[in-house]
Amino acid sequence: MDRLLECLIFAVVLAMAAVLLLIGLTEAPPNAAGVAHDTFAAMRAGGDGAARLESIGGYSFAFQSLALLFVILLCALSVKPARRTPAFLGWMTFAYAVNLLVWRQMYFGHQAFLETGETGWFLGFPTATAWQVYGVWFAGIVMIAVYSAGFRRYILSEDDERRFEELLRESEDLRD
Repeated sequence: MDRLLECLIFAVVLAMAAVLLLIGLTEAPPNAAGVAHDTFAAMRAGGDGAARLESIGGYSFAFQSLALLFVILLCALSVKPARRTPAFLGWMTFAYAVNLLVWRQMYFGHQAFLETGETGWFLGFPTATAWQVYGVWFAGIVMIAVYSAGFRRYILSEDDERRFEELLRESEDLRD
């Protein structure tokens, strides 16, 4: 199982590198560094967001999706192979799905705004921003809940803790 996870992580890293390479090789849109601000001379305004994202928007979506998967795979790798039960893998899949849903809503909500110039509002923020503010926070809570609720089952069992305490006592005895 470790070998499979290691290969998946390597493949995700290679895919992320390929996406970054594609972004780097894509011709920059006009005014990619912004345009002169109407009021403040030392400030740059963003310019046309749709034009800036037209050529690399899909790449940015793919990169963030891969980055989220990378984090989940690293979390799975940190758990002993014997404890990577179907339930644990299910929770990791669920956590990735929640993170991916939030990212999707942020990205496509922003894209919809760029296309129409209109947005909805949720708890004081434009919809895409609300997904960022509240959704990213919620997605993080899912991972915290999995970690907290499954700590003894997946991370550090009572047997592991007892063995660790024994090792500490043995090391103290060796120092004396």
